[in-house]
Amino acid sequence: MHRSLLPFLTVAVLTFLSACTGPAPSSRAPEYDVVIRHGRVVDGTGAPAMNGDVAIQAGKIVAVGKVAGAGRTEIDARGQVVAPGFIDVHTHSEDVAELPVGENFIRMGVTTIVTGNCGGSKLNVGEFFSSITKTGVALNVATLIGHNTVRGQVMGGSFARPPTDAELEKMRGLVDQAMKDGAVGLSTGLIYLPGTFAKTEEIVALAKVASSHGGIYASHMRSESTGIFNALDELTTIAREAKIPAEVSHLKLSGPAAWGRADEVIAYLDKARAEGLRVTHDQYAYTASSTGIGTLIDADFREGGAKRFRERLADPATKAKMVAEMKGSIAKGKRGDYTYAVVASFKADKRLNGKTIPQAAKILRGADTLDDQIETILEIESRGGAQGVFHGMSEPDLVKFLAQPYTMVASDSGIRRFGEAVPHPRGYGNNARVLARYVREQKVISLEDAVRKMSSLPARTFHLKNRGELKPGFVADVVIFDPEKVSDPSTFNDPHHYAVGFSDVIVNGVPVIRAGQLTDARPGRPVKLQD
Repeated sequence: MHRSLLPFLTVAVLTFLSACTGPAPSSRAPEYDVVIRHGRVVDGTGAPAMNGDVAIQAGKIVAVGKVAGAGRTEIDARGQVVAPGFIDVHTHSEDVAELPVGENFIRMGVTTIVTGNCGGSKLNVGEFFSSITKTGVALNVATLIGHNTVRGQVMGGSFARPPTDAELEKMRGLVDQAMKDGAVGLSTGLIYLPGTFAKTEEIVALAKVASSHGGIYASHMRSESTGIFNALDELTTIAREAKIPAEVSHLKLSGPAAWGRADEVIAYLDKARAEGLRVTHDQYAYTASSTGIGTLIDADFREGGAKRFRERLADPATKAKMVAEMKGSIAKGKRGDYTYAVVASFKADKRLNGKTIPQAAKILRGADTLDDQIETILEIESRGGAQGVFHGMSEPDLVKFLAQPYTMVASDSGIRRFGEAVPHPRGYGNNARVLARYVREQKVISLEDAVRKMSSLPARTFHLKNRGELKPGFVADVVIFDPEKVSDPSTFNDPHHYAVGFSDVIVNGVPVIRAGQLTDARPGRPVKLQD
C-alpha cells in the first residue's frame, strides 16, 4: 500500500469506529442528572426487552438506548431489569401525609399509588393534595373520590334508604368538586356501609359527574362470590348509562361455592368490551383477601353505627336472627366454619392478632364450636371491630385472571407500619410475588407483560399522563431489579418483611432507593387527572 494513503485510511477507520461505538461518555454530549447503564430495558409497553441505557434530566426521561453523555449520578444496571416505576391503582393510603415514606410500596418498585378505593377517600381532595405537598412524600399519589365518604357526609346516619333529591344534589356537588380538585374518578365499596344500601340509580347519577370530567368508575362490587354475575351486571349498567370506563376492583372468585368459574367471568368481561364498554380489572397475587371482620355480619345488622349494633346485639330476638343469618352464609359458601378467617389487627385485644376465628374463640370462650366462633365475631365487632385476612380463593382462578390482558397488578394495601399487627403480606410483596412466582417460576405471564400490567396499563387506564413508560418526555419514575433474585419474603404468619431484589427506585428523577438503601429524598407529588 502506498504510504500517502495511510493518513486517509486511518481517519476513515477512526470515523467508522466512532460511528459504531459513539463518543465516550465524557466527551461532547451534555451531562444528565442520572444515567442508568447496561440494563435490560423493559419499557412498559409490552415490547421485547432490549439492552441499553436510560438518561434522566430535570425529572424526565430524555434518552433510551445508547447514551453517550455522563450523568451526575451513574448507575450500573448490568444484569438487572430497568423498568418504569410501578403504578398501584388500588391502595388505601389516605394516611400518606402521616406516613410519607411508604417504604413497603417503594421497596417493591411502586412509585405511584392510587388511593380512595372501595368507596372510602378523603372528602376534600384539594386539602388532601395540599397536605401531601406540604409534608413531602416519597411516592406520587393520585386519588379517587369515595362514594361511601360522600354518602356518609350528606346522609349522616340514615343509610338504609335512597337519598332525597336535595341530598343527591349535594352528593353530586361533592363529587364534582373532588374531580375539579384532581380526583381521577369515583369509587364504590358496595359491601360496606353506607354504600351497600345505595341503589344502582344513585351510583349512575354520581358516575355521570365523574364521567363529565373524564374520570373512571372503580368498584368493589356487591359480590365476588356466587352473586358475581349480578354484580357485574350492575357494574356494566353503570358504565353504559354513565358513559364511563369501569374498573373491577380486586377481581376474584371468593369461596369454594364460586371456584372454577373464572372462564365464565372472563367471557362476560370480554363480551362487555366487545359491546363497546371500557372495562378493566386489577388483582393482587394471593389467594386470601383482607377487610373488616365485621363484613361477616350482614350489613342490615350493622346499619346505624356501633351503638346501634350493640343495641341489636342486646335484643335476644335480633341476635338470634344475626346468628341464623351467619350460619346460613357459612352453609351457602360451603366453608364449614370460620377457620378461613384470621384476625389481623384487633386493637381491643392484641392476643387475637394472627389467630383464626376458631383459635380466637378458644382464647375468649374456651371452646371453638361454630356457635362459639359466631359469638367471638359478634364480640369483636361490638368492641370496635378488627381487620381480618380471609383465605378464600383458588390459585387456578387467580392465574386465569392474571393472564388476561386487561388485568392490572394492585395490592389493595395501605402504607404499613413496620412490625404492627399481622397484616396481609400483599402490602409488602405483591409486585415482587408476581415477578417471582408467576413470571420466573410458573411462567404464567412474560416479564414484559408483567411490567406492562404494573406500568403503562395502569397509567393509561387511570389517565396518568406521561407515566408508565420508559420513553423520552415521560416522567422519570424508574425501578431497577434483579429478575433472578426478586422475591417476597413476607408471609401470612410473618408479614413484616420488605420485598427483595430491587436495587434502585427513582421517583420524578430522584433516587428514593439507591443501591438498596433508602435515601432521605421525598420527591413524590400529587398526580391529578388534569396533569
